[in-house]
Amino acid sequence: MITDLQMHEKANQPENDESVQQPKAVETLFVNEFIDGILDPQQKMLGPVKNGGTIIANTTPGCWGPMLTPTIRGGHEVTKPVFVEGAEVGDAIVITIKSIQVTSLATASGHDEAILDRFIGDPFVSVKCPGCGKLHPATVVNGIGAHAIRCSTCDTETAPFKMTNGYTMALDQKGNIGLTVGREGARRIALDAKNYMRTPENSVQNPVVALAPSDLIGVMARMRPFLGQLGTTPSKAMPDSHNAGDFGSFLIGAPHEYAFTQAELDTHRTDGHMDISRVREGATIICPVKVPGGGVYIGDMHAMQGDGEIAGHTTDVAGIVQLQVSVLKKVALEGPILLPNEEDLPYTAKPFSKEEKRRARELAEEFGVKQVEEVFPVSIVGTGTTLNDATTNAISRAAKLFDMSEPEVMNRATITGSIEIGRHPGVVTATFQVPKTMLKKARIFKPIKKQYD
Repeated sequence: MITDLQMHEKANQPENDESVQQPKAVETLFVNEFIDGILDPQQKMLGPVKNGGTIIANTTPGCWGPMLTPTIRGGHEVTKPVFVEGAEVGDAIVITIKSIQVTSLATASGHDEAILDRFIGDPFVSVKCPGCGKLHPATVVNGIGAHAIRCSTCDTETAPFKMTNGYTMALDQKGNIGLTVGREGARRIALDAKNYMRTPENSVQNPVVALAPSDLIGVMARMRPFLGQLGTTPSKAMPDSHNAGDFGSFLIGAPHEYAFTQAELDTHRTDGHMDISRVREGATIICPVKVPGGGVYIGDMHAMQGDGEIAGHTTDVAGIVQLQVSVLKKVALEGPILLPNEEDLPYTAKPFSKEEKRRARELAEEFGVKQVEEVFPVSIVGTGTTLNDATTNAISRAAKLFDMSEPEVMNRATITGSIEIGRHPGVVTATFQVPKTMLKKARIFKPIKKQYD
């Protein structure tokens, strides 16, 4: 007989509790569902996908479209998180980017300015219609141009952001070149916005090209797509664009339901919103697991970007992504580790050639050094309110992970690596050569050896 207590315990078990029977894990999971902007560990995940399995996703454009859509409450529109078989809190998930394909034919972007009477506390999270006062109002795209986003209830202009300098860019279908177009080209694209943006069927965002900006005309840019959002679910519900130390700082003491303290932000975030241009095809990310199953999510694909995303935004596009995921047991990380393509590494951090190793051994023999370190490059992601804070965060994380002093990390990063900007104002990577013995002790040697050896 089942007692009342047993029935109560069963009813109150978390959805991802191991005692609840999970669906059978699949080898390949196709993803085309998206969240409403909030990464919530209490929401049911997709999957599970097998440890070692593949995730294929049709991702939506990132920043600007969701920023123009008040019903999306986090500033982005990322995929629903995926449960990875065998991933437990305190593990890590290795995500290898097998391919990235841009499907958008055009996009629009630019530097933003928030409009003060259209939000409460945070224009990414708590949008208010200045006409009827509704929070997170439903909207329609009425015509094209800067005033096209209107409240469905009262027809008041409602988008919480405007472009201070913007552009519309047509994208070469071979995936090589983008070109900013003039007023007539932007109008042509805006009138067929969803077709040019190729937004997935389940996406609810207003297409940014509907604004038809054309301040920059005839500018060429090389395409090299990457993922601005790639990571695991935080252990407390938070807006997706704020899952990092810089954007996350907007949540501290915020006047809405997703307010955090600094300690809570540091504990729960997983830094999935990196905007690091090296997170591209061929790269590998090792991500912390802070909820059962990890909750791998994807989004914010960009067609191109240099270091820093200094304008605040770049070319948001839809696309097809293929990832391979595998679990590293008992690897507790505070934030992500990036293993870039070898060509994306700083000169000082690239793997040493046989000739370089031979010369080092000659110097060792001459000066009585008993052993030359066997090393591999690693990029530790750090985030914070400013770039200085982010650098401090990366150095601190590296020191804890490899059981080094912070001055030793600084020395190694100076002579065998580099500090590189991911996003302004506060995402960096501390890249340096790490001895094989330390990588093994930290339990992360195998994916690093696979990436570089």
